[in-house]
Parts: sequence; structure tokens; C-alpha cells
Amino acid sequence: MSGPPTANELELCLCHGCGHACDMRDEPMRCDRCGAPLHRLKPRSLNRTWAYLIAALVLYVPANLLPVMNTSMLGKGTDSTIISGVLEFWEAGAWDIALIIFIASIGVPGIKFGALTLLLLTAQRGSQWACRQRSRLFRFVEVVGYWSMLDVVVVALVAALVKFQALGTIEPRAGILFFGMVVVLTMLAAMSFDPRLIWQGYHARGASDEA
Repeated sequence: MSGPPTANELELCLCHGCGHACDMRDEPMRCDRCGAPLHRLKPRSLNRTWAYLIAALVLYVPANLLPVMNTSMLGKGTDSTIISGVLEFWEAGAWDIALIIFIASIGVPGIKFGALTLLLLTAQRGSQWACRQRSRLFRFVEVVGYWSMLDVVVVALVAALVKFQALGTIEPRAGILFFGMVVVLTMLAAMSFDPRLIWQGYHARGASDEA
């Protein structure tokens, strides 16, 4: 027994600009309401997502190895990486800030790298495994992406606090630039991935069952 027809089987496509359901049999392939180009799937979705993800992984190494800020107290300056900053805050008793920085700079990127890699590999293979769960995983990656810049914000707040209390000065270093680029690239990777690719294997199985 076949399920309800898909939008692709009905020759329909939702416009990415205005959400209008458009007839894909019309030429040219543009929304008849807002004029935006229509695509059944995002063009070169897998290739672009892989490119952004690999670039983010490459930049993630210097983002963790290079110092993200320089703290100067009473004329003595020290450089801090993300990990050393987490340890310093923890040892100073500011475990809440240390936990926020750890989650934002280590936990969130790690989750995004792992989740996007899983989604890409299964989509490339046309896997029929856990389609609904993988769709939820993609939505989770989108939500987590909004918190990716939290580490940069924390560094800015700490710098403002130190200067406000006249305790010293804090200056950003190259590591924070690399980390910001990692955040942007992982967000672009999530935006480039087309979640409809998750269900291609599922629909192919349904078609073979009916044959």
C-alpha cells in the first residue's frame, strides 16, 4: 500500500523566497509570485557542504592552538588559548564562564562536525537508516548553530569587564579570528546541506516495493 504522494511526484516545489507552492512543469523554473529561481534540490548541496566542512576542520586546528587573547596585568602580559583560558577560569573559581567557553568552543563545533559528517555520508550512500531521526539531527544542528558565536561574545565581555574595573587590558589574538571563521563556515555548511537528501533512499525503497 503506497503512502501519500510527494511534492516531487505532484510536480510541485516550495519557493525558498516566499514559500509558495509552484508547479515545476512551468517554464522557466521561477516562482510565479516572487520570481525566485526554483530547485527540486539545492544545487551541488553535498559538494558545497563538504567544502565548507573540510575548510572549517582545517581552520579549527589553529583556532585551538593559537592564542585567542592577551591579558596584561600590572605590565605583565600573557597569551591564552581556548583550552588554557578554560583552565584559568576554572582555577579562578569562575566555573560558569569556563563551562560556557568549553561548550561554545569545544562542544558545539564537535557536535556540528560529527553530525554534519554523519548526514553527508548517509546522504551520499542513499541510506534508508533512521531518516526521521536524521532529520531531527539536522534541525538540532541548525539550532545549535545559533550559539556558535557565544565564545567570541564571552571574550568580548571579559575584556570589557577587565577594562571597566581597571585591572588591566585584554587584546584579541589571531586564534579568535580563526575561531570566528570556523563558526561562519560551519553555519554555511549547515545552510548548504539539503535535508531532502535524507529521504531520497526512503522514497527509492518505496518505489521498489511498489514495482
